[in-house]
Amino acid sequence: AQPPPAASLLAPRMSRPLRRGAVELPPPQAVAASSCADAEGSEMQRGAAAFRFRRRTGRGSSGGLVAAAAAGAAATAAVRGHESIPAAYCVLAAATPAGRSSVVATPSLVVSTPQLRSQRCNSALISAVGSSSRFGSTAAAAAATALASGGAAAAGRWARAGAPGGRRAPGATAALATMTAEPGEAMKESSSSAEGAGASSEDAWKFDLVRSVGEECQTEAELRRLIEKKRNFVLYDGFEPSGRMHIAQGIFKMINVNKCTKAGGTFIFWVADWFALMNDKMGGDMEKIQTVGKYLIEVWRASGMDMSRVKFMWSSEEISAHAEEYWGQALDVARRSTLARVKKCCQIMGRAEGSLTAAQILYPIMQCTDIFFLKADICQLGVDQRKVNMLARDYCDAAGRKLKPVILSHHMLLGLKKGQAKMSKSDPDSAVFMEDSSEDVERKIGNAYCPRVAEGVATAADSEESMRLVDDDLMNPCLDYAEYVLFSREGYVFEADGQRFETFAALRAAFLAGELDEATLKGRLVAEINALLEPVRAHFRDNAEAKGLLEKVTAWRHETLTPTSSLTHLKLPSLAEVGSPLFAVFAPLPSEDVRLSDVWAVLQRLRSAPEGHKRVLWLEDWSSRTLGCVGGDDQCIVGYYELLLHGLRSLAPELMESVLVCWQGKSILEGPNDYWTSVINAGRKCSLEDVRASLCEGESLEGASQVVAALMHVADVLALSGGGVPVSLCGDAAHEGLHALAARYIEGCGMAVPQMQSAVVSALRLQAPGEGLEADTNLCLTDRDLDINRKVKKAFCEPENADFCPPLAWADALLPVTGSFVVQRKEENGGNLSYTDFASMQADFKSGVLHPGDLKPALATAVNAALADVRDGLKSSSALKQAQKKLEAYAKKIQKK
Repeated sequence: AQPPPAASLLAPRMSRPLRRGAVELPPPQAVAASSCADAEGSEMQRGAAAFRFRRRTGRGSSGGLVAAAAAGAAATAAVRGHESIPAAYCVLAAATPAGRSSVVATPSLVVSTPQLRSQRCNSALISAVGSSSRFGSTAAAAAATALASGGAAAAGRWARAGAPGGRRAPGATAALATMTAEPGEAMKESSSSAEGAGASSEDAWKFDLVRSVGEECQTEAELRRLIEKKRNFVLYDGFEPSGRMHIAQGIFKMINVNKCTKAGGTFIFWVADWFALMNDKMGGDMEKIQTVGKYLIEVWRASGMDMSRVKFMWSSEEISAHAEEYWGQALDVARRSTLARVKKCCQIMGRAEGSLTAAQILYPIMQCTDIFFLKADICQLGVDQRKVNMLARDYCDAAGRKLKPVILSHHMLLGLKKGQAKMSKSDPDSAVFMEDSSEDVERKIGNAYCPRVAEGVATAADSEESMRLVDDDLMNPCLDYAEYVLFSREGYVFEADGQRFETFAALRAAFLAGELDEATLKGRLVAEINALLEPVRAHFRDNAEAKGLLEKVTAWRHETLTPTSSLTHLKLPSLAEVGSPLFAVFAPLPSEDVRLSDVWAVLQRLRSAPEGHKRVLWLEDWSSRTLGCVGGDDQCIVGYYELLLHGLRSLAPELMESVLVCWQGKSILEGPNDYWTSVINAGRKCSLEDVRASLCEGESLEGASQVVAALMHVADVLALSGGGVPVSLCGDAAHEGLHALAARYIEGCGMAVPQMQSAVVSALRLQAPGEGLEADTNLCLTDRDLDINRKVKKAFCEPENADFCPPLAWADALLPVTGSFVVQRKEENGGNLSYTDFASMQADFKSGVLHPGDLKPALATAVNAALADVRDGLKSSSALKQAQKKLEAYAKKIQKK
């Protein structure tokens, strides 16, 4: 029998003109005729017909979707016995408006075959063409054509062989197995292939279910691979306990979570109590924040969320228990992220850029860290969180991590009022809330904005910060609720006034056409929403614990909760035992070599401590990591400080016996919760401009790491000042602005302000600034005798010029260590000179009695003698040798760049 003409099969849809903007295009019927003629040939021609149509009309979605629709339509036609019309189905698929699922819609529009209606069948079709190579759709169409022309056995052979040229079509056998009315023959002939095909079909079903959760997926290919390779994948979402839960966070989230866990995922809820503290939620009161968190968990439990594969993890507890792992990751994220990139994420806190505090820069960094800390495969958050989730993918690029988290961003429900791009917890009438009474629901839905035609409504959301990835000029919140709260549930059917709508598209079309009036739509919405909320109401009415949580949360809602500054700080037992005023010297940040000038500068600062003060040397190893010192390498950073300490102890052993050495990282781990709470609190009071002003002259604020390090410095000083004794701070030029920042914050907290002290430190560079190579102008702790001799010989030293004479400055620096400075000379040149004070030496140099030719060798000899103990220690310590090797390797690495 001859198949019916394509035009009659596809009428009347094919006979209507198409529109693209203001341009009216001819009906696709005429094109269909030529396409059918083209399709009489090979399967490749059928695919070409679809693409030709798309090029002629400019209609249709991406080439991949058109090809997928072509294969699905071809297979459908083949099952019905029509071999010559697959291309006509392709035309219809291409004519479908962009954004519709043409792969699923095409067969259901024109075919009545029962087995083609099931969702599983459509999933198999998508599997056959969507995840294949670019020839996959051709292979699926070829297999379907073979089914019609040569029987099921031939189709099975096509499925196994793949497309012409030997390219296999993943999932083709699965598509045939689910579509064929009599699959037995194919299954017998290809039993081994069918077994693998079943797994592919299962993966496709899981992919469709999980993918249906998101308005956007970055990326679909990665999601497919994840589902295929990892059966128990991990999804995560984080939420701030902030008082109320609207229907999107409650019912819509419950539906999405149940879909993900049904597909085999484990869903982790990250209860972001720390983030809520940073965002001043619940007045910055952690106890209230955690109570609200427990309330929200009870709401989800009552709403029907399947808790068997759901975990709730509290950020404050988990971070404190795994502080080194978590904060190490956070510092690395900060190090690899520019400030400009992180500021783009601050929409997630609803704050304008000009009003950002330093703590709000911490927020995206910590949220990005959560993803890696939780080992999440999929970030399943709202579109409003998209930018910070994409920051995690950018970080993977910067850090060289191959496996990036998949970003599955769900839709953001519209607010119920006209022009509201999203719901607002601060506006009770902008949304249905989970604790709303039936009367509240009826009033809110009854008053909701519900247009039939687009009215060009301006929304409060800036275009760049849009919460919507799919254009919707109508902006009808009632339809939004219907699509995402009702139709998101599998198998849902909307029934009203004797009408039955199995898809949201059908409901929307009926409403826009006037076949369903506003009152009927809203009335049904009220009934459905109340049915969804009733179990939640009953739980909080009948369960005593849940009822108590609701009462507390409701009471706080009517209170004015103002943020308060906390005096929480790191408490160090080693400092509490001192009992005397502290004189804290901050060591220099690490570099690729330990310069002797830095060692001497630290010794000079320690010696400048007032009488009766306990000397403290603070080593900023964690701050160095986030600032990227020596590449942010932990071993290099620790190695630098170990070598620095070795030099200090070798050159001034008696002085160093009285010094309390504090490693920042070890100190933090003694009380990580208190420390990072103090960092957050400091950030809440410090603006980005405050941080900028704390930087060295000429240093620009470009990295997120600079903000983090500045707040850590405030927390360090707060820890030193928390013992109730006077504190003096001393450091190099890089620390002066940071000390001032910390002092202002501490003063604002009502504590005793630490005193800032400067110690005069000589400039010990061997050449004038800008002159010579850095490797030759600085003496280093690990230099050999020959290195010292060579560098000193090249030092700038003009006769009788004592105003700038690096060797003379070095001799002055050595005197406190050596006690005397001896210049060896022949008798005919005046004999040896011995100095115990710098003034005499300087006077002789000015007068010409001490010549550069005598000063330089004497200096080289004195430096080498001073380094004797240092070198002995380096030889005997394997740890110091390893530290030296690490820094030398890093120095060579940066020289190659």
